[in-house]
Amino acid sequence: MIAEIIWEPEALARAERFATTDPAGVRQVFASVDRLAGDPRPKGAFGSADLLRVHVGVYRVMYEIDGGWVRVSVIHLGRMG
Repeated sequence: MIAEIIWEPEALARAERFATTDPAGVRQVFASVDRLAGDPRPKGAFGSADLLRVHVGVYRVMYEIDGGWVRVSVIHLGRMG
């Protein structure tokens, strides 16, 4: 089953800000998040059962899985370091 990807407004705003200085990195983030639709718990994801994080280059993506709706909500995007 394919999950719906939802970007919370704050996470999307951060992606837009990061894209001004690192468009290639942010494209990688979007590609990785898109892959979560098919595999919401990929190898390398860590956290609790429904609140997970993945690292994409210098970025970390925090997201929630709502199994009842098969929905992945990106709730935070930040840079490491």
